[in-house]
Amino acid sequence: MNSFSGLIEELKIMFGKIRLTEQEIQILELKFKYYARLSDKHKSEFREKLRIILTTKSFIGRAGMRVVTPEMKLLIGATIVMVTFGWKDLRLPHFNKILIYPDTYYSTISKQYHRGEVNPLHGIIVMSWSCFLQGFESENDGINLGIHEVAHALKLENHIHYNGESEFFTPDVYRSFQRLSFEEIEKINAGSLTVFRANAGLNGDEFFAIALETFFEKPHEFFDYNSELYGTLVRLMRQDPRVWIR
Repeated sequence: MNSFSGLIEELKIMFGKIRLTEQEIQILELKFKYYARLSDKHKSEFREKLRIILTTKSFIGRAGMRVVTPEMKLLIGATIVMVTFGWKDLRLPHFNKILIYPDTYYSTISKQYHRGEVNPLHGIIVMSWSCFLQGFESENDGINLGIHEVAHALKLENHIHYNGESEFFTPDVYRSFQRLSFEEIEKINAGSLTVFRANAGLNGDEFFAIALETFFEKPHEFFDYNSELYGTLVRLMRQDPRVWIR
């Protein structure tokens, strides 16, 4: 990030929203279970990081989504905070635009309908709001669009060097994760029963995103299935969801 754009971002933070409203905090307590399970100290840290995310990212409606409500911004922003909560200052600055479609949308590039995607060239995370909400309907099925797309952005951000946030994955831990993930991809493609859904076998990027969905939504099942891989993700992500989910 150059000095000018860095200054602009810091000014946004300084003069942006000072704190979350009581109504917004109540939404987090009622609708974002990860936050509700945190200690008071960690809740305070979560809210501060969320304040920065909401202040520095643009949330833009598409295809008939005329109004992006505060609750939409709050829940998507909270998902970014959850995935990156192991790092105090990490906020994925390259991805400064969040595009929100009301439902699945057609891509003129891939010629397919999408639920979400990440565009590193333009620094955009795209999500279908209806599909995002489906991720909250069951917190233990390992399917969560928000986590999935933020995971893709996180993995890409680790390799983007201009903004001061690259290479935050501990290299030896990341190498261990990659080695173990290749073994899992082979199992999936061989038809073996695993804790991951079939799409995780497509490639390393998809495996990482689906592994994080499983990590946050089915941590105990993940640990029982492959404690070595789970432990590697704990070290990589600097948090253990088993602490929050009993």
